[in-house]
Amino acid sequence: MRFMTIVRSAERAGPPPQALMEAIANLGMEATQAGVLVEVGGLTPSGKGGRVRIEKGKIRVLDGPFTESKEVIGGFAVYELSSKAEAMKYATKFMELHLTHWPGWEGEAEVREMYGPNEFPS
Repeated sequence: MRFMTIVRSAERAGPPPQALMEAIANLGMEATQAGVLVEVGGLTPSGKGGRVRIEKGKIRVLDGPFTESKEVIGGFAVYELSSKAEAMKYATKFMELHLTHWPGWEGEAEVREMYGPNEFPS
């Protein structure tokens, strides 16, 4: 089963400390060596992004930043794991790195199972 971990926090928190980035890279190497890490990525600030929204039956195109958002997605990881419990363990390890290397940071890691290309919700 594939799981995506999505990290959210306040965008105004600024860039992460170098020590945290190194610790995250080590966690990624551990997951790669275990054969469970599929892909990871960080996202640029919302000011460099855009949104396409449907509102009242019309398409609306917006450029960032998105001041109405309290939190933004800062990054993601995709794992191939045997269970949600295993995915939650990786997400917890990731968040523990934030506690250690970025005191005062607040955010969350959401874990979601992914559908495969030929799978459809029932």
